[in-house]
Amino acid sequence: MSGFDAIAVGRRVLAAEAEALGTQAQALDESFGRAVDMLAAAKGRIICTGMGKSGHVARKIAATFASTGASAFFVHPAEASHGDLGMITGDDVILGLSKSGEARELADVLAYAKRFTIPLIGITAEPTSALARAADVVLQLAEAREATAAVNAPTTSTTLQIALGDALAVALLERRGFKPEDFHLFHPGGKLGAMLRTVRDLMHGAEELPLVGQATPMRQALLVMTEKRWGIVGVVDAEGRLAGAITDGDLRRHIDGLLDHAASEVMTPGPKKTVPPDMLASEALSRMSDPAPAVTVLFVVDDGRPVGILHVHDILRAGVM
Repeated sequence: MSGFDAIAVGRRVLAAEAEALGTQAQALDESFGRAVDMLAAAKGRIICTGMGKSGHVARKIAATFASTGASAFFVHPAEASHGDLGMITGDDVILGLSKSGEARELADVLAYAKRFTIPLIGITAEPTSALARAADVVLQLAEAREATAAVNAPTTSTTLQIALGDALAVALLERRGFKPEDFHLFHPGGKLGAMLRTVRDLMHGAEELPLVGQATPMRQALLVMTEKRWGIVGVVDAEGRLAGAITDGDLRRHIDGLLDHAASEVMTPGPKKTVPPDMLASEALSRMSDPAPAVTVLFVVDDGRPVGILHVHDILRAGVM
């Protein structure tokens, strides 16, 4: 089309929505804090609902809540009127989305919430709408024009809804002390899941541990070292705690009369590089390489006792970089 500049349009839309987000951030008040308190106090689930574009946003918000440890799901308001209201219990909290606040399909959900005293949070641009009047807490969308010049299609308003949903989810997870380790439970796949895997997820267990006692003759220690194929053997004391380790370097340093020694005489006492089972695998990889010297194998130790062993190849195969 002659004279049409797609890049200029794209920049105009993004600038308009960015400006609206800034306005929304400044408009947040104590009602946002009350909404977070209400979500945190819920004994049941967070029920997200909305019609049309607001419904699509509600689905996304429910998914974000669920991925951050808050039990949540989407209920279609039209389906709710045909039996799905039974999915909502008195222990739940409802998060209803509607720009106008007058979506007819929400009427039965609003009435149900009032009848059974189910807490209701409304996200709407109209503070006097049916949704706002029914809600216990109202998060009002900032006054902002939709990004479409000629057609009033939902653009800026849905961006604000998504951003408010994200803000609620993040505030809730921080209030609950949600940690990266917890996040992994809900994201076991993909790159993010790999980065959040723990040593326990990847380590080889007790049956593969190359261990000998302190008094074990080196002839036997070498057999264990060869059989387990880790290039290392751990030396434990009488209480089963890791007292040291024998590596290829230790063997070379004691090559003269090696077989006349006991394991405790050849080992390097108290290995400096061990890891606990609940450490993130990405942290274990860093410990392998820094500070020097770099190692390729780590003993996994719990309360001083070896419970597993981890090789750098285990971490790399899992996609942790």
